[in-house]
Amino acid sequence: MRLFNGEIIDLKTKAHIMGILNVTPDSFSDGGEFDQLTLAHRHAEKLVAEGADWIDVGGESTRPGAEPIPVATELERVLPVIRSIRSIPGIRISVDTRNSETARLALQEGAVFVNDVSGGLHDPEMLPMLAKTQSPCCIMHMRGNPSTMRSHSEYSNVVQEVTNELMERVATALSLGIQPEQIVVDPGIGFAKTPEQSFLIISQLKQLCRLGFPVLIGASRKRLLMLVSDAPPRERLGGSIALALIAVQNCAAIVRVHDVAATVQAIRTWEFVKRFAQS
Repeated sequence: MRLFNGEIIDLKTKAHIMGILNVTPDSFSDGGEFDQLTLAHRHAEKLVAEGADWIDVGGESTRPGAEPIPVATELERVLPVIRSIRSIPGIRISVDTRNSETARLALQEGAVFVNDVSGGLHDPEMLPMLAKTQSPCCIMHMRGNPSTMRSHSEYSNVVQEVTNELMERVATALSLGIQPEQIVVDPGIGFAKTPEQSFLIISQLKQLCRLGFPVLIGASRKRLLMLVSDAPPRERLGGSIALALIAVQNCAAIVRVHDVAATVQAIRTWEFVKRFAQS
């Protein structure tokens, strides 16, 4: 994959860790913790030092029930952070946005990847903009929007239907001129899916991987873990690491996480053991 800055990366030889940097007041797990520029910069430095391959900067909460915010508000939150953290050595910045204007300006300021949880459905200008700039992107599956998605979780076969609907979005992206090697796909854990459906998708992730696109999984601290434990979001480290590791074992190329250091240690240990098993 060629990033927006021209860097070539390999998503096949190791799992990539995407550290989450929410600069929002209302995200489900860390809302308000990093919505000040100095705090956001320090957290980005910490995540990079812990081994994050990417930092995903988001200025709009997409938790279940969240209402949309004006693009101007999202830009006020995101752009100063990107300008600040782009100087951190070794950083790769992804912008987590559904809005083409935010994505376009973020790329101009130093982002190298666009992560759109709506798969281009929220803003009809998003996919054409990505094609025009040839920016790499993640296309995620979601039905409805954050405020309505809980009412769109009826499936006859969730794995097959999510795969089919996601491939429809990919086909649209390709038809608009986005190159296949610039696309990552995400089944959207927790987005228009029940906890049980999300677990099923992770357990059968190889079905999506067979389509040939790198897969991103974001399950860190999410509500599906309440099927196992009633711990609050910040106390779901064990479950989050387990899901990240299972996703990588089932072929995920990127895992998006809050707790970078622990996730890096777990996945790199598994990769190290795997080398011995193959020798």
